[in-house]
Amino acid sequence: MAELPDLEVFSRILTRRYVGKVLKNIDVEVAGKLNVSAQELKGQLEGHKLSAVKRSGKTLQFHFGAGRVLGVHLMLRGELVALEDKPPRFPILIFTFKGGEGFAVTDMQKQATPTLNPAENDVPDALELDYSSLKKILSGKKTLIKTLLMNQKKVRGIGNSYGDEILYHAGISPFSVAGSIPEQDVKRLNECIHSVLKEAINKIAKENGDELRGELRDFMEVHGAKIKETKKGEEVFSEKISGRTSYYTRSQKLFG
Repeated sequence: MAELPDLEVFSRILTRRYVGKVLKNIDVEVAGKLNVSAQELKGQLEGHKLSAVKRSGKTLQFHFGAGRVLGVHLMLRGELVALEDKPPRFPILIFTFKGGEGFAVTDMQKQATPTLNPAENDVPDALELDYSSLKKILSGKKTLIKTLLMNQKKVRGIGNSYGDEILYHAGISPFSVAGSIPEQDVKRLNECIHSVLKEAINKIAKENGDELRGELRDFMEVHGAKIKETKKGEEVFSEKISGRTSYYTRSQKLFG
């Protein structure tokens, strides 16, 4: 699944390649998840200039003229593919701009979700968190910290992979009770949310250049079935938390 760093890089690439271009045509190949009819979507967006591409949590937002916004959530297997000579496989949406350039949203599971003019979301984005807001989110919660970090109704943008990486760098066990984490460790957690995500963005951006490539995970230190020990020589363990495989070391502190 594409997480915050992947989507942040995708938004920057899409901005460089397509912002300022006029959308000639948008083909809706799979309309099952679209919140309006295909005809209405075409009528709202075609002929308008793409003015911005932004990331909001785990959603990409395409801003067009007249204040129209198309949100796209890639879900578990969705991808972005630049249009080439041969048609894309498993298309959901195909964007074609004047001049012939374009890209497609694809998903073999047909779960990628486009939403015309999505509602405003007041849940904080992970990169907007500060210590005070994170402390408030954790206060009194009996939920496991890993589960809370992945809850998009509490914090937007963090998924399974980066949840593990953040907790490892913060030195906090994923099995810790969120409301039991001491203040100094909450401060450390907030710092690691920012540092881990920003470092990942930089690494992915350097690797991808201007190409819409898939998710990059090679630099992860703890999350991954092939990682048996960390760079420090710590053994990596795995266990299911909220139905997702979590990776951790026993050096991470357990609270609660």
